[in-house]
Amino acid sequence: MVGVLTLEFFLDYSHSLKEKRRFINSFTDRLKNRFNVSVSEIGFQENWQRTIIAVAMVNSQQAVIQQVLTRILDEAHTCAEALLSGYQFYYY
Repeated sequence: MVGVLTLEFFLDYSHSLKEKRRFINSFTDRLKNRFNVSVSEIGFQENWQRTIIAVAMVNSQQAVIQQVLTRILDEAHTCAEALLSGYQFYYY
């Protein structure tokens, strides 16, 4: 099974792509280290106040994938640097 979670963020404080990249690098590194998942920015690369980040995980049990992706979603909700404006789960 493959699970993908897309997270759309609005970065109200960001005034440049450099500030946006600082948030993205910090957030994606934290997810990679804590949850052992693959993470990449997939949308709004040239917009300095919006981003879409995809998180992917592979496991033989869908329940494990759902549990990990839900924990990641909870972490995204509590992120102080950005406002989570949308999310979507996909399972293959």
